[in-house]
Amino acid sequence: EVQLVESGGGLVQAGGSLRLSCAASGFTFDDYAIVWTRQAPGKERQGVSCIKSSDGATYYIDSVKGRFTISSDNAKNTVSLQMNRLNAEDTGVYYCAAVRLSIQTWDRLRRALREGWPYQYDYWGQGTPVTVSS
Repeated sequence: EVQLVESGGGLVQAGGSLRLSCAASGFTFDDYAIVWTRQAPGKERQGVSCIKSSDGATYYIDSVKGRFTISSDNAKNTVSLQMNRLNAEDTGVYYCAAVRLSIQTWDRLRRALREGWPYQYDYWGQGTPVTVSS
């Protein structure tokens, strides 16, 4: 059974930090990219950052670049998202998702995050809420 289980969300003041984790099981971790997405109240889901488990390549959307860091622990099949200098616009439910990599998938995935396009992920977690109070 495929599972993606997020943890680490909570309430934090503006300027604070949180560390989210996504524990994956039931699929070959190295064959997938893991994506952190978020959905703010009343808005569509937005891809925030992604990582290729196989080589550690990463991508961030502009609004989180320099504040968020995505990392992968392949021994534990876990991807983390360290979020610093949080602001109210970071509030939302954060989901991790997995997409099987092919030759063109990584480039298409990065473009989708950059352009804000929807993307068809293979697996989703249940989400963890993040609330940033101003």
